Amino acid sequence: MGRVRNTSMSVFIVLLCCVCLEFGSATDTMTASQPIKDPDYITSNGSAFNLGFFSPENSTNRYVGIWYNNISVFTVVWVANRQRPLRDSNGVLTISEDGVLVVLNGQKEVIWSANVTNSAPNSSAQLLDSGNLVLQEITTGAIIWESFQYPSDTFLPKMKLSANVRTGKKMQITSWKSPSDPSIGIFSVGIQPLGLPQVFIWKDGSPHWRSGPWNSRIFIGIPDMNSVYLDGFSFVDDQDGNFYLTFDFADKAVSSYYALNSQGNLVQKDLNNGREDTGWSALLTECDVYGNCGAFGTCNPKNSPICSCFQGFEPNNTKEWNRGNWTSGCVRRTPLQCERVNTGGEGKKDGFLNLKMMKVPDIAVWSSAFENKCRVQCLENCSCIAYAFDTGIGCMSWTNKLIDTQQFSSSGLDLYIRVAYSELGKARDVKKIVTITVITGTIFLSICSYLLWMWMAKQKSRKKKATEILLFNREAQPKFHSENLEQVKGQELPLFNFEELASATKNFHLSNKLGQGGFGPVYWGKLSDGQEIAVKRLSKASGQGSQEFMNEVVVISKLQHRNLVKLLGCCVEGEEKMLIYEYMPNKSLDAFLFDPCKEKLLDWRKRFNIIEGIGRGLLYLHRDSRLRIIHRDLKASNILLDKELNPKISDFGMARIFGNNEDQANTNRVVGTYGYMSPEYAMEGRFSEKSDVFSFGVLLLEILSGRRNSSFYHDEQSMSLLGFAWKLWTADNIIALIDPMIYEPCFEMEMLRCIHVGLLCVQEFVKDRPIISVVISMLKSEIVDLPRPKQPAFIERQIALDTNSSQSGQKKISVNDVTVTMLQGR
Repeated sequence: MGRVRNTSMSVFIVLLCCVCLEFGSATDTMTASQPIKDPDYITSNGSAFNLGFFSPENSTNRYVGIWYNNISVFTVVWVANRQRPLRDSNGVLTISEDGVLVVLNGQKEVIWSANVTNSAPNSSAQLLDSGNLVLQEITTGAIIWESFQYPSDTFLPKMKLSANVRTGKKMQITSWKSPSDPSIGIFSVGIQPLGLPQVFIWKDGSPHWRSGPWNSRIFIGIPDMNSVYLDGFSFVDDQDGNFYLTFDFADKAVSSYYALNSQGNLVQKDLNNGREDTGWSALLTECDVYGNCGAFGTCNPKNSPICSCFQGFEPNNTKEWNRGNWTSGCVRRTPLQCERVNTGGEGKKDGFLNLKMMKVPDIAVWSSAFENKCRVQCLENCSCIAYAFDTGIGCMSWTNKLIDTQQFSSSGLDLYIRVAYSELGKARDVKKIVTITVITGTIFLSICSYLLWMWMAKQKSRKKKATEILLFNREAQPKFHSENLEQVKGQELPLFNFEELASATKNFHLSNKLGQGGFGPVYWGKLSDGQEIAVKRLSKASGQGSQEFMNEVVVISKLQHRNLVKLLGCCVEGEEKMLIYEYMPNKSLDAFLFDPCKEKLLDWRKRFNIIEGIGRGLLYLHRDSRLRIIHRDLKASNILLDKELNPKISDFGMARIFGNNEDQANTNRVVGTYGYMSPEYAMEGRFSEKSDVFSFGVLLLEILSGRRNSSFYHDEQSMSLLGFAWKLWTADNIIALIDPMIYEPCFEMEMLRCIHVGLLCVQEFVKDRPIISVVISMLKSEIVDLPRPKQPAFIERQIALDTNSSQSGQKKISVNDVTVTMLQGR
């Protein structure tokens, strides 16, 4: 019994597979032997569209149509039997014996057939993934008929709206009568090719909406058409009397179409993740309706009433106009003199009023005159009553009534309307009145704003004084507070109290100490909420540091970047001055790079990521931040590493803020670390962005080689890493510079490029070094051909700074990786 069941099941599965194979082999195609019977359908190859039978909402009638597949809203884009619906579900879509696509009812009567001029008996119909249904001859593949040439209410990508000026033949989309009735409605969309080509929506054959002329890029009567939601249009004149409009998207991820609804509005629909959203609409306000304000009237949806007459014109029917019926338009108040430019008395010549950001009127006359000739050409022609100029179109002029103009809030053209000289005088008077009113209003508002600002500043000052008394009411406050306290608070940094930080760092216990710098010790701490912090504490015994403290508060509090360490706040109490940073668990770059054990954790990919991160942080300081910052102390110990070994530039105590127009500066107080300092800065006190680029180059070579720049200090052959690198470069053996710990043949070219860039950064003369943005492009191979580097600075012992000699001016120089700030320079 079980064996019989198994045999029956096997036979059923085989039969099912055969059926699936038969239908699956041509799911997007139908033939005379494989028609589509209601309610069956076929699906395009890419599953974008279905072809079959459907009923509109609130209707039992059946139609053959094409609709979108796999979107939440049922959306029909083409209907075959629009004028003759099926009354039951017995319809069939098939191909007749003579090769014509037909729809049959239950009595086998033809209720719709494709308009085929040259049929072929051996044909098939295929639904393409563009939504186009094509009837083609099977053996040759020649297309006999396609639905794109007979559209319904939808304009799909690659479909063409066309018009032939010789034959008068047009291809348009037409609205449904209602959402439940697909038969042809009263609205249509198409091209008007006469004169300057435009797109129109017609209502019972009369203009209902107008796009404005095409200027080879956009339709100038559609505001902001060059924005993304109306991208991809092209308008073609085939020079054979045929004009057509089509659209497509370069980005195939964008899916969009245009539909003419039964209310006469052309609407863009966007398809995203199975949803349908409404984008652009042709008619958003009453002003978009063709000729809503009549002749010589203009429309602005922001005004009330929306219609007004041009300057120099008045309503043709005042009673109707005041009742809100503007269709009768306006008439000229003062007749034109229409005198030629070079004749007649002064003061009698007609002139032009300039209206900005306008949708230009309908029925324009085109000429190829340049902009400066367009005005003269119109003024010399008594029939010309207005002109406008567009670079893509040329000179447009109007000799008939000015109809369908609109004031845009953006885009649009300057429209010049011809008026009598006396009207120009009135316009000037109005302009003077408006100007005086604006100036008076501005002065009044400025005075009120100033008084309000003074009052608010006074209130703020009182609050600050009260806060200062509460927080800093201690005896023997040092001079630092009275001079700089307001500046600290002005940065809007959180203020930590001493007790909170002492508790977080276990009273600044030695076991919590992370390191020591010229500023003072740095401690690890943990706040009461669990946040880990690093506390930089100014040494009380130090005769320096106040200026660096304030400098870091002012500079870093205004910076936010993933490759800059974040300043969380500061503490100023009594003699205590402290800065609180985010904690970096992996400490600084030098702790890894120059440690024989830890350097193994920095493979080439991690090192390149660190190089790139430092470069991005430096680019932000130099170019992208609100302030323009020169760091002046970029070195391995000032590059901190987070949990993922991402770099963050720290220690801005030596940084300088540059003005927008400032390229370099001089100082008598040279600060920084020897080995990383550029020659012009170390010798002459001149610093600029290129000074930081020099330091970056030294750092780059250290990362590549795994050796400190100062590790060659006692070498008789060369005193620095730069000298060693230059000797290897000139000997064509630069590969020997690469740290053996990271060398891999597959990364050799990338490593050599980085060394090359590093040598370009440390060139002796400022003009030879690239700026940081160029450096980053070089590292990322966006700039392929690199110039040959010139000899770096500081490659011979004789050039070394003698830190034991003296000269005027103070220098802060260190031979090691600690910033020293008390040495006297030569």
